[in-house]
Amino acid sequence: MAKTPKTKVSFLCSECGANFPRWQGQCNACKAWNTLAEFKEASLPSQQRMIASQGGYAGTLGNTVKKMSEVSHVELNKIDTQIGELDRVLGNGLTVGSIVLISGDPGAGKTTILTQLCANLSKQMVSMYCTAEESLEQFKSRAIERLKIDFIEDNLLLMSEYIVSNIMERALEAKVKFLIIDSIQALESEHCNGSAGSVSQVKGCAQELSRFSKQHGITLIIIGHVTKGSDLAGPKTLEHIVDTLLHIEVNDSIIRTIRASKNRFGDVDQVGIFQMHSKGMLSVDNPSKLFLSGADENVAGSAITCIRDGNRNLLLEVQCLVSECEAENQQRVSIGLSFNRLKMITAVLRKHGRIKLFHDVYVNLVGGLKLPETDTSADLAIAASLISSLNDKEMSRKHCFMGEISLSGEVRPINGGVPRVNEAIKHGFEVIYIPKANYHKSMEVNGAKIIQIEKIGDLLEALN
Repeated sequence: MAKTPKTKVSFLCSECGANFPRWQGQCNACKAWNTLAEFKEASLPSQQRMIASQGGYAGTLGNTVKKMSEVSHVELNKIDTQIGELDRVLGNGLTVGSIVLISGDPGAGKTTILTQLCANLSKQMVSMYCTAEESLEQFKSRAIERLKIDFIEDNLLLMSEYIVSNIMERALEAKVKFLIIDSIQALESEHCNGSAGSVSQVKGCAQELSRFSKQHGITLIIIGHVTKGSDLAGPKTLEHIVDTLLHIEVNDSIIRTIRASKNRFGDVDQVGIFQMHSKGMLSVDNPSKLFLSGADENVAGSAITCIRDGNRNLLLEVQCLVSECEAENQQRVSIGLSFNRLKMITAVLRKHGRIKLFHDVYVNLVGGLKLPETDTSADLAIAASLISSLNDKEMSRKHCFMGEISLSGEVRPINGGVPRVNEAIKHGFEVIYIPKANYHKSMEVNGAKIIQIEKIGDLLEALN
């Protein structure tokens, strides 16, 4: 009589993925309460263990000890996804045999962009889209009627299934080389306890799919749900299982940005910018144009700056409106920019610029992009737009401001000064205000005028 495989029982934290031998009320790793859930991992039969031991990246043998000199060098095989901004984030293409986890808020465009990707790759290999959350009729209706995808009929396969073993079996039968799973929270495995979406099922299904992908050299993309805070739902161990972790951010009604928080085959500093249209997610080749208002006339209260998002330089427009205060207390409203930075800049202008600001101040970042609290390079542009609006003096559309303002009124240097200035010059800006410590002779090209700002008083003098 065959022996039943022993089942190893452990408890996983749904917040951080820490593993414990027994249940306890608080996770020792992240200090969260009541987040531990039971996880049963069945031992594999001897034949499956032998196959699993042949793991390693893309199914290579990984159970032998070698010297560094004995390990052969293999160039990564990259696939052109035909989606420019996605290729940028992935590291110049999708790596063959890799596992990618993509997350985002509902409606962010996860299914949309992966439908486009599956159609594009069907022109190069057998591709399968497995959906466990909708019917194939719904999928076809969106893909054909709305997205109007272009694909190879024989190479684009669809499947509506939620049992992991069935998905892997059908993928092998069809000789699939590219597989999309939508989504990991909807799958179930007979080797794991709990219902779909539980910690046990999510981790177990991810492990089985990862082993399957590496053994057979199948490129795998998994969709993951997010929590209320837009963090990846499920155990933290999912991030360790996959090779690349992408997240889609929604900036406004049509702007989407994709960032990689983990990438074994590329740079995590890359960011992809898209526009969501009725025909799908479209790559934005020149995002600086997108985030500028497009107005040609000089207006008061508007200043252009250049931020560095990842390793990408983007030109943004800061708009400011200063109006007389009709209430007892002045209002400070900031959209897309740090509210605390705005209050600090107004205080510095009062203290070191001798500017009376008993007014309501409204600041907005054009284009729907949101700057993180840690980005201080737009301080000089905020101050310039505020002064322009206060004095009702028009600001030239050919001027660009970049620099950090300190509490002492000094303008501090920013990282990547030369690339930012080059980006501004490339887009036709003629006068560029930068911190004095950032100046370099190479900035003065194509007739551009570089104005060095050392203190906030220098900015006031330059604008008068």
